[in-house]
Amino acid sequence: MTETPAQGKGRPTPKRPKRGTGPVAPPPANRREAAKRMREQAADQRKKIKTGTKTGDTRYLMPRDAGPVRQLVRDLVDSRRHIGVLLLPAALLPVLAQLAHNAQVLALATTLWLATLLAAISDFVITTFVVRGRIKADHPDETKMRGHLLYAVVRTAQFRRFRLPPPRVVVGEKV
Repeated sequence: MTETPAQGKGRPTPKRPKRGTGPVAPPPANRREAAKRMREQAADQRKKIKTGTKTGDTRYLMPRDAGPVRQLVRDLVDSRRHIGVLLLPAALLPVLAQLAHNAQVLALATTLWLATLLAAISDFVITTFVVRGRIKADHPDETKMRGHLLYAVVRTAQFRRFRLPPPRVVVGEKV
């Protein structure tokens, strides 16, 4: 009983892609040079991520912004105007009113700030109901609702110009 040797695997070996398109950098001469290269590479990566986030490129989004549910939340928040944006300027009113040294001006500024705070809180509540309803309708298998709602409230309180990733929808557009 003589066994015949195996004749092959029955298929051709696949072609391997080339690893890089250029000369390989020489190895670092010492630890200091290696650390310098690592810092430069990390800085380049951070710069690429920053520009990608500013342009809205989904490949470079931070983990807190990534995913279809977060995209839906961003679009829902960005499609409306919100009172929460006025919280920071309204918080400056009582501080500036202190400079007037007038009790009536301070009382008026404090009242305006509290009214803005109550309006913003009601806007936050309305936003959470809208976002929760849409997430349940569009993504019924989504379970971690709390993180998405907090994300929506935080984005609601930011000035539209400074939101990252930038808004994709225009105010008033149907999402």
